[in-house]
Amino acid sequence: MTREDLLRRSVTISLFTWRRAGPDDVVDDSDRKGWWGDSVPSVAGDKIGSRLWLLQRRTLVADTLKDAEAYAEEALAWLIDDGVVTSVTVTAERQGNDRMNLRVMLNERNGETLELNFEDTWGLINVV
Repeated sequence: MTREDLLRRSVTISLFTWRRAGPDDVVDDSDRKGWWGDSVPSVAGDKIGSRLWLLQRRTLVADTLKDAEAYAEEALAWLIDDGVVTSVTVTAERQGNDRMNLRVMLNERNGETLELNFEDTWGLINVV
């Protein structure tokens, strides 16, 4: 498996595993989602996944795109913290009324840049 394959897998798991909602996050019911392992992290405060799932009941507008970028960058921050990459940039792009794509740019320590594109992220979030 190549380094690119490992990074792609790590980013995919980080984005599309649902992180537990924070105490201030508004949820529809008592289901705050999240991985059970986050209750006993090996490193204090470590969490897996993203809060992209919180966008499920929202309309696809500019504020939603900004939140998607923020949630994705939060989910990928560990790559910088652990020294895997030097920076992460996420861009959310609306395509039509019901489609959002995410572009993730990873700047590696060796100076190379890896671009990962996730098409129809809105569909994945909303399971359509």
